[in-house]
Amino acid sequence: MGPSCNKRRETNNGLSSPPAHSTQTLLSNLHLLIQMEHLSLSSSLQNEIQTDNSGLPEKKIGSQGLRKKIVTKGISWQTPFPGDEVEVHFNGYIEGGASLESSRDKEVPFKFKLGQGEVIKGWDEGVATMKSSERAIFTVPPNLAYGEAGSPPLIPPNATLVFDIEMLSWISIRDLTGDGGILKKIIMEGEGWATPRDGDEVLVKYEARLETGMLVSKSEEGVEFHIGDGYLCPALSRGVKTMRKGEKAELAVKLSYGFIQKGNLAPNFESNIPPDSNLTIQLELVSWRSVTAVTGDKKVLKKIVKAGEGFDRPTEGSHVKVAYVGKLEDGTVFDRKGTDGEPFEFITSEEQVNEGLDMAIMTMKRGERATVTVDAEFLHGRDISGKLPANSLLHYEVEMLDFIKEKPFWKMDTREKFEASERKKLDGNVLFKAGKFWRASKKYDKAIFKPQNFHKNKFQATKYIEFDHSFTEDEMCLAKSLRLSCHLNNAACKLKSGEYLEASRLCTKVLELDPLNVKALFRRSQAYLKTSELEKAEADIKKALAIDPNNRQVEVKLEYMKLKEKQREYDKYQAELFSTMVSRMS
Repeated sequence: MGPSCNKRRETNNGLSSPPAHSTQTLLSNLHLLIQMEHLSLSSSLQNEIQTDNSGLPEKKIGSQGLRKKIVTKGISWQTPFPGDEVEVHFNGYIEGGASLESSRDKEVPFKFKLGQGEVIKGWDEGVATMKSSERAIFTVPPNLAYGEAGSPPLIPPNATLVFDIEMLSWISIRDLTGDGGILKKIIMEGEGWATPRDGDEVLVKYEARLETGMLVSKSEEGVEFHIGDGYLCPALSRGVKTMRKGEKAELAVKLSYGFIQKGNLAPNFESNIPPDSNLTIQLELVSWRSVTAVTGDKKVLKKIVKAGEGFDRPTEGSHVKVAYVGKLEDGTVFDRKGTDGEPFEFITSEEQVNEGLDMAIMTMKRGERATVTVDAEFLHGRDISGKLPANSLLHYEVEMLDFIKEKPFWKMDTREKFEASERKKLDGNVLFKAGKFWRASKKYDKAIFKPQNFHKNKFQATKYIEFDHSFTEDEMCLAKSLRLSCHLNNAACKLKSGEYLEASRLCTKVLELDPLNVKALFRRSQAYLKTSELEKAEADIKKALAIDPNNRQVEVKLEYMKLKEKQREYDKYQAELFSTMVSRMS
């Protein structure tokens, strides 16, 4: 655990909100400062908490089972508000199980924004009751932590968590920039806990004045803009990202954050503003729509119109039920599928809808409505693609009615794992024949479960048969056969995609299992040729011919001829280079 927000987003200590999905498969703030130790709770920590606890009264917080025992009383009557940045020390453990990392051990306080979903609900509710310098023991029931799902394999289902928390301080007037450039004072609390993010479309009302009281800019009816577009001044976007729906705040803005875009100024004031003026902005966040860049290049964007329910989202291979309408930029409807009564049903990542829309649908929750903007390139090869102008956009109105996710691998028995692996391999074969090498590669990769990947991404359980202690001898032979087949096919995909280093790595994995595999030697030699590792390529080709001089003889010998030609070209280049060096020395 570390002190900064960035660190909180990299680790897992048992405090973060429950998982939001299995692929965007999480809220943006699920990767917050959480790291579980794989050790039993030390007796010293357990004794410390029990000693602090003994004889103290316990009280319930709220109506959902959260319990609190005060160890040390606070020194004031005030408690933090939602949105305040609180600073605490803590340690804790899973009741009857493993310990959680302690901020006290590292002597670095833990900071988070209260009521913003950055920690589990039990923390948000419990810490909100604490006074300055108060220390208390909180027993957090599963429904306020990770619930029935738990967070496998670190936190088991229905786990009760126990924390010893000390309130160090909190900030109510927030320094948004850390240098006093933008100070925010909440005038009226907003609703809920969520706040807008970069790229979201917000509707605000504001009034900006100079220190002298002169009106600079005002929007009584409200104005919409995307966070990060630079509307009015940098402080406006910085401030609104910390606000909740309906919140009203006052921003005190220094010169460096108060640069005004002239087109947004109040009439008759553009030429009268002193160049070194500070600003005071009265700001109200009326509402916003979350905008998600589904692809990194922003060629697929999703804007939430109506928030969905819960945390879950469909993953690859899920059976989804949706209703959507697709429109061109002029409003012409070119596609319409499903209604509330008769939804359109399909399997995600099976090319049953265009890939851009498919990816956006996998970010949606049940009951969510959204508008999705997709670059027309995602319709390539479909009937309508030839009728669209270059660089045009497609607009979809989508409602997620329901979905059923593919069964997680840790819930599968051995037979189901092998069946799932075989399906992934066959899907990859179909995609390879269609020339869709990148997607075929993903299928082959996901047909193989690798235990070391489990801890890196415990929610992406899509690899099945790398190794399992429960396999019989026959099952281990079958698993090996599937591994060899998938690695070889994946290597072929990588060769087609120009990923030659990855292709040689996959072939090497095959040869570790089967040193006499001619296909692996042949494909690795192709990869070595592309990376100009001519000696390695020659060694693989000679070994393949020695193992089986008849099988694939023509193809291997052709590759050998290519190798010799490339060696001649390389020798000629070296001779010319040497000749040039000698002539220059003369």
